[in-house]
Amino acid sequence: MLYFGGLFGVVMLCLTIFAVVDVITTDEGSVRNLPKMLWLLLVLLFPLVGSIAWLVAGRPVVGTGRARLGAYEREASSFPEYNRPGRFAATNPDDDEEFLRRCRERAEEQRRKGRENQ
Repeated sequence: MLYFGGLFGVVMLCLTIFAVVDVITTDEGSVRNLPKMLWLLLVLLFPLVGSIAWLVAGRPVVGTGRARLGAYEREASSFPEYNRPGRFAATNPDDDEEFLRRCRERAEEQRRKGRENQ
């Protein structure tokens, strides 16, 4: 039978407290494999197994610092306005004809204003 007192008990308590605090303070978008609330319940109901599972399979990968990208998002760190959550990012510019039409109209308007100011 396992003995849960002494040093093992203290280590288990510290691990559980660390895991609970880590789950609570981790951003919802960067949690892996399960929703954040399920991870919290797992760690609270099964302290040893849940804490180890959180550290192995739930905790965000160190060094990413960014949530997972959505289906229509892309990574473009050099322009922060492109990193907005939920921003549509077409995979092929020709797919968005309305956007291209507005770009052409705006460019023509800017050219016309530039010629008038000279």
